[in-house]
Amino acid sequence: MAPATGCVFCAIVAGEVPADLVLDEPSYVAFLDQRPVFKGHVLLVPREHVDTLPDLPAELRDGFLEASQRLARAVVDGLGAQGSFVAINNTVSQSVPHLHLHVVPRTKGDGLRGFFWPRTKYADGERASYAATLRAALT
Repeated sequence: MAPATGCVFCAIVAGEVPADLVLDEPSYVAFLDQRPVFKGHVLLVPREHVDTLPDLPAELRDGFLEASQRLARAVVDGLGAQGSFVAINNTVSQSVPHLHLHVVPRTKGDGLRGFFWPRTKYADGERASYAATLRAALT
């Protein structure tokens, strides 16, 4: 499937839009969210443009889940989180119409309640450091 015109995630996958990559594999790319719930919030996307989870081709399903497991482990091992919140929105609340899985580092008392998603910001240079730490945790 060809990249979708105007899709920012397709542009990130193609290297046309800069992103702090955490995972760069033949079928999937993961990068830091531009508006993270918490620092280290990662988005996993298939390289192929797919709108929603029900549209994900069967041959990409297992690899997508396996990559999400590795990312969930990396936020714990690399960032010292106590766990993670892993989620996918399909159409409703999906800010970019390209399948993406959120992996959000969690700690007890972090303030995340229900589906209220506060946002935070990185200090200058901090994004690259978080991306490097997560990449190292994946190896």
